Amino acid sequence: MSDMSSRRVYLDYQATTPVDERVLAGMLPYFSGVFGNPSSIDHGFGAEAAAAIEQARERVAALLHGGPRDIIFTSGATEANNMAVLGLAEGYDDKPGHIITAATEHPAVLDPCEYLRSKGWKISVLPVDECGLVDPDAVGRALRPDTRLISIMAANNEIGTVAPIAHIGRVARDAGVTFHCDATQAAGYLEIDMESMSIDLLSFSAHKMYGPKGVGALCATRAARRRIRPRTFGGGHEAGLRSGTLNVPGIVGFGLACEIAAEEMPEMAERLRGLRDGLWNRVAEGVPGLELNGHPTRRLPHNLNMYFPSANARAMMVQLKRTVALSTGSACGSAKEEPSHVVRALGLGDDRPNCSIRASIGHPTSEADVDYAATRILDAYRSLG
Repeated sequence: MSDMSSRRVYLDYQATTPVDERVLAGMLPYFSGVFGNPSSIDHGFGAEAAAAIEQARERVAALLHGGPRDIIFTSGATEANNMAVLGLAEGYDDKPGHIITAATEHPAVLDPCEYLRSKGWKISVLPVDECGLVDPDAVGRALRPDTRLISIMAANNEIGTVAPIAHIGRVARDAGVTFHCDATQAAGYLEIDMESMSIDLLSFSAHKMYGPKGVGALCATRAARRRIRPRTFGGGHEAGLRSGTLNVPGIVGFGLACEIAAEEMPEMAERLRGLRDGLWNRVAEGVPGLELNGHPTRRLPHNLNMYFPSANARAMMVQLKRTVALSTGSACGSAKEEPSHVVRALGLGDDRPNCSIRASIGHPTSEADVDYAATRILDAYRSLG
């Protein structure tokens, strides 16, 4: 048995996940054995790589109940979000228009919107309620004659709240407005059907669902794809929208990760939910007034965001640094060391963002890991007096 003082438990699976062994095994041949460029169609080496890409395209599309031709491979969700927001905006080259988004979106959506604001676009950033939910009726009220895009994420990366995407999609569809959904945290954990949810553009990444880093996709319906302008030029790859030699091993791994997620999602979601609730119950027993950030039921099965009254989250994280991997916010925003804009948007008090910690459960997490993490979290809390 290992020394408890040297044990480390990882509970930051919403930042990134380890590559599934089955995914890694499927990727390995494409680093050296099947190494052809999929664009080299004049010989068998390229044809083998191209066939692997198309198989992966089918697997990725199947997870979303979409079509293989709708998949545009990218370096990840950040690029896909930029392609959706900026690429679509550039498709309207007559004059700046209007975009609707929400205060709790990821910076990969909010920052491109702010860039467009500097270019004359009008941006409506909708508030959320105390659980982090966007009101679909508020989306409808924000519509204008020049609204070009609605961008609302499927599930929040910090507080886990699941948005009423199908309802918002209907609002967009009825208004004839393109609907973009950042599904980075939801894909592989929740059922997504682009057609029934009226989603035109959807972004996500492989590394959030036990695939490799550096690969993701924008899934775009034919109508939306016609409107988007490319952001990268030089070869016309990916239907002319994203030039550059494709990352064959990464894309193969992405496809396998999607296939595995589609098969195992229901059972795994139930298991993650049980572990998450167990962690909440253990910590709540030792922290008077502990509160949940996000919706109590409409939330990701592996997300837990906890508010520790009067306890500085970063001080707790210093105590936990060598034992339990947790987060005070988005991995993409943690380098700035600024309080979470997501928790602040809930309107529950100025101290809330500074006193909140996110734990996210993963496939490798065990009950023993949860027990150990709860003990260490309570130790850190108590150490602050």
